[in-house]
Amino acid sequence: MRKTALAVLLTAVGPLMAAEPTGVVVWSGSELKGYGKKLAPKINEGKVASERLATFPNHFAMIAHREGDGEAELHEKMADLFVVQSGEGTLVVGGTVPGAKTTAPGEIRGPSIQGGEHKRLGPGDVVHIPANVPHQVLVAPGKQFTYFVMKVEAK
Repeated sequence: MRKTALAVLLTAVGPLMAAEPTGVVVWSGSELKGYGKKLAPKINEGKVASERLATFPNHFAMIAHREGDGEAELHEKMADLFVVQSGEGTLVVGGTVPGAKTTAPGEIRGPSIQGGEHKRLGPGDVVHIPANVPHQVLVAPGKQFTYFVMKVEAK
């Protein structure tokens, strides 16, 4: 009888213990890779399309697809974490942003970076860019670049 009671108790409690905790999100690799095709028809004049995937208390996740160079950017209060899904590009980091303008609170953008370091990126590469570091993604003509981005509030 004790074995039967224990089995009933474990059966009743098991599903409760297996429930996914609030706030847990899993994006599969195939799901993220599929965003390149999903976002390509939505490319804007800046040759980029993006979609916010989730918002959390101090960070958010998005996916971006580029078919050309992006603007140089600097986030005063946000760090970026990139995970490349498909394509190839060059990340320029550091240096200065000539002609920089504030486009939103804490967001500075300009046409290019002067004196930055160039890093080639491809599928599976992961990049962390701290707050206040100029960065720009360059994509060669005829190429594409899709990447998952986590923007995290810097402390």
